[in-house]
Amino acid sequence: MATQTQRALTRRGTPTPLGSAATRRTSSHLQCGVDPSQLLDPEVAPVVALMQFDLTTDALATMRGAMPPANLSDEVTRTDHVVPGEPSIAVRVHRPVRAHGELPCVYSMHGGGYVLGSYSMDDASFDRWCPLLGIVGVSVEYRLAPETPYPGPLDDCYRGLQWVVDNADELGIDSSRIGIHGISAGGGLAAALALLARDRGGPSLAFQLLDCPMLDDRQQTVSSQVNGLAVWSKESNTFGWRAYLGDLYGRADVPIHAAPARATDLAGLPPTFISVGTVDGFHDEDVDYAVRLNHAHVPTELHVYPGAPHGYQMALESELAKRAWRDKTDWLRRQIV
Repeated sequence: MATQTQRALTRRGTPTPLGSAATRRTSSHLQCGVDPSQLLDPEVAPVVALMQFDLTTDALATMRGAMPPANLSDEVTRTDHVVPGEPSIAVRVHRPVRAHGELPCVYSMHGGGYVLGSYSMDDASFDRWCPLLGIVGVSVEYRLAPETPYPGPLDDCYRGLQWVVDNADELGIDSSRIGIHGISAGGGLAAALALLARDRGGPSLAFQLLDCPMLDDRQQTVSSQVNGLAVWSKESNTFGWRAYLGDLYGRADVPIHAAPARATDLAGLPPTFISVGTVDGFHDEDVDYAVRLNHAHVPTELHVYPGAPHGYQMALESELAKRAWRDKTDWLRRQIV
C-alpha cells in the first residue's frame, strides 16, 4: 500500500485523519437554514460580496468579457501554440526565464462553471509557480458550454495533454513529471481527465491538484442545496451542469468522465490534493471524493478551510487565501522532486 499523506483542516484548523467524524461533520454548518453569509471568514466576506451574480444564458456574453488581464512579471515567458485537429485548440506554455533543461510540468484547466473563463486565468498562478518551483506551466483553451457540451471540452483537454507529452522534448519538459491542475470546473475537468487517461491507457500523470472541484451533477448533497451561497449559488451550479451535460442532464447514466463523482472505481489514479471551503456548495462532494480516493489507496491530501466560500481565492490579501496558496505550493513542491 502506498504511503499516504492524509490531512483535513477542521473549523479550528486542527489536523484530523481523512474521513474522520470531524471531517464528515463540517457540512453540518450549512444545515438548518443557517444564513451562509454569517459563516464566512471576516476577511473574505467583503470581497465575495462584490461578486454576486445570476448566471443566465443572456448574461454569458457580458460575463465572458468581464475579466481584466493580470499584472504579470518578466520572470516567465508565455508562448501560445496551436494543437492541430478538428477543431484546433490553443495552449499557452509558461516557462521560467532563468530555467534550463527539462522541467516538471503542470497542465492546467481554468475555472468558470464550464461556461465561463479563458486560459489566461492561469497566467497569474504560473507567474508565481514557474520561477518559484522551476516548472513549466501549460494552460489549455478548452471550448465552453453550452455551445460545446460534454464531451467536447474534455476532449480538448485530453488532446492538449497528449500534445504536451508528444512535444515534451521541444518544450523542455520532463515527460515523467507531468501533473494536472484545475480549479472549480477546471478541477472537475482535471479529475475527469485523470479518469480518462487511466481508462484509455493514455498519458501517465504524476499528480492531480483539484482546487474546489466541480464534480457532481446530481446536486443531492446537503452543501449543494444551501440557499444564498456566495459567488456560486445552487442556481448557478444547476445552470452550469445543464449547459455542460446538455441532453444528458438529469439522466441516471451520466458518464463518469462527465461527472467524476459518479465514478465508483478510483483505483490507479495519481497522488491527489483536494481543497475546499466549509461554505462552498462543493464541500460535501469534494470531501467524499477525497475519502473514496483514500479508500482506493490513492495518496490523497485533503484541506477543508473554515469560513471559505467558493472563489475565496479572489480575496488575495486574506490570511485564508495566503494559507491555501502555501498549502498548494508546498504540496506541488513535494510532487515534483
